[in-house]
Amino acid sequence: MTMAILTAITLTALPAMAKDKTVTLRVVQTSDVHGCFFPYDFINQKPLRGTLARVSTYVNDLRKTYGDHVILLDNGDILQGQPTCYYSNYVKTDLPNVAAEVINYMGYDAETFGNHDIETGHAVYDKWVKEVKCPMLGANIIDTSTGKPYVAPYTILERSGVRIAILGMLTPAIPSWLNEEIWSGLHFDDMVESTRYWMKYLKENEHPDVVIGLFHSGWDGGIVTEEYVEDATQRIAQNIPGFDLILYGHDHTQNEKVVRNIEGKDVLCLDPSSNALMVCDATIKVTIGKRKKVTKKEVTGQVVSVQDLPVDQQFVEHFQPAIDSVKAYVGRKIGEFENTIYTRDCYFGNAAFTDFIHDLQLQITGADISFNAPLSFNISIKAGPVHMSDMFNLYRFENLLYVVRMTGEEIRKHLEMSYDLWVNTMKSPDDHIMLLSDDAKDDKQRYMFKNLAFNFDSAAGIDYEVDVTKPDGEKVRILRMSNGEPFDEHKWYNVAMNSYRGNGGGELLTKGAGIPHEELKNRIIYQSERDQRHYLTEEIEKAGRMNPQAHHNWRFVPEEWTLPAIERDRKLLFPKDER
Repeated sequence: MTMAILTAITLTALPAMAKDKTVTLRVVQTSDVHGCFFPYDFINQKPLRGTLARVSTYVNDLRKTYGDHVILLDNGDILQGQPTCYYSNYVKTDLPNVAAEVINYMGYDAETFGNHDIETGHAVYDKWVKEVKCPMLGANIIDTSTGKPYVAPYTILERSGVRIAILGMLTPAIPSWLNEEIWSGLHFDDMVESTRYWMKYLKENEHPDVVIGLFHSGWDGGIVTEEYVEDATQRIAQNIPGFDLILYGHDHTQNEKVVRNIEGKDVLCLDPSSNALMVCDATIKVTIGKRKKVTKKEVTGQVVSVQDLPVDQQFVEHFQPAIDSVKAYVGRKIGEFENTIYTRDCYFGNAAFTDFIHDLQLQITGADISFNAPLSFNISIKAGPVHMSDMFNLYRFENLLYVVRMTGEEIRKHLEMSYDLWVNTMKSPDDHIMLLSDDAKDDKQRYMFKNLAFNFDSAAGIDYEVDVTKPDGEKVRILRMSNGEPFDEHKWYNVAMNSYRGNGGGELLTKGAGIPHEELKNRIIYQSERDQRHYLTEEIEKAGRMNPQAHHNWRFVPEEWTLPAIERDRKLLFPKDER
């Protein structure tokens, strides 16, 4: 448990009256749960520390003291992650979505959309919204046919005469990650402007005593375009007065911050990280005078770990049939690997893990070239039987498979940006080869890298070198096509990649290759019907037994510098690598 952050807001200087009463609210938030409902990791076949089964214990204990003054909120990205979600979203679709059942069982008071919830597609999330009993919020998710919010923009709760407004928002960067069919009929407004509008609306029409922001958007940074800012929480907290508490997520980073807004008032902002490892827990004390006017508000809060709490056994028993069904699903054998493959190898050159996916992308699509990046920092698929559970390590997300038309020059520029995000410009043989950052040591998305590793694209189908002594934009030299044919920067090629990348994710196609975002959809010449994991599973089942190997079609140079630097940085990043 971390130190509490305290902020007090005194609304008037009037002395407390004898008949003043104080209402105490406890506000608990989860965010980015990613399917961690049950105390079992279906992917790695072991107990799970982060789980809503422990959160349930925490909330139930609070309810014994505070009753319905406990307000339970979730901030999205609940439909994707553990195989539980995939099974419910795409395999066992005739039953209510298990995420909806969990929300209902735990008695959540409101829920926002996350970007990974949108990623599941209309058929899944529209069904989920209907099954969830609490209000689904998203003030800036606009139905283009009506011009109004697709779901409720806010909800009003009343507790002992106190009116609490909860305003929900989703990061508007969806078009940079997901193909339009997934969010057809929707538009995502800028969060700052949408918040400004709805705050004014709430004050004029609802007259709440307490206003809580529930934002699936990180603190600051991310993708910034003329149309939107991905992570806008800090901007809202500073520039839009009226919030007593802001609960946010999306960036998977535990944070407790107090921001002074433009009116000089402090706003408490909390982010519980991800995977149900922690919750945000805020206490709001509202003092009401004899004229039923709020005279004082005190807001305190912290991020609390629930990892060491006992699981709620009644919760587990209630969902035991679902747990058993998912265990049977992930336990199915689909093939065998003759050797172990590791994502940790992907950062330092050709790797069997990356190249295995490259091979299947090229095999499935018939493309000329493949782009692919490691989606997990440090996992492996062991030699021997491969089960369905392993497929969630092999391919973490439910991306589609695309083929995109690109010129040779665009391919090189795409790779230039990838490696500029990935590797350092070495000035001496003693420098790091990886582009690392001291402030990322505890970042669960970046680890020690300066940038996000799922944007570290390598390529198959071409032979090339990456000269780490060259400046940014000049590191990649493409030698030839891997089939021996010349590579031509003026020629058009078919490039296989996942839909995240093909829609502009990571900005490698836009900022890197220089393709305008609005042109991307015209470049897509193939789009798979099902998610990429589905097709990878099919290929392994067809082959039965596979022997993934690295291709050695690219390398870091000059090797007299890079090879020792790779060994140093490998030990730094993976000190327990015993191979």
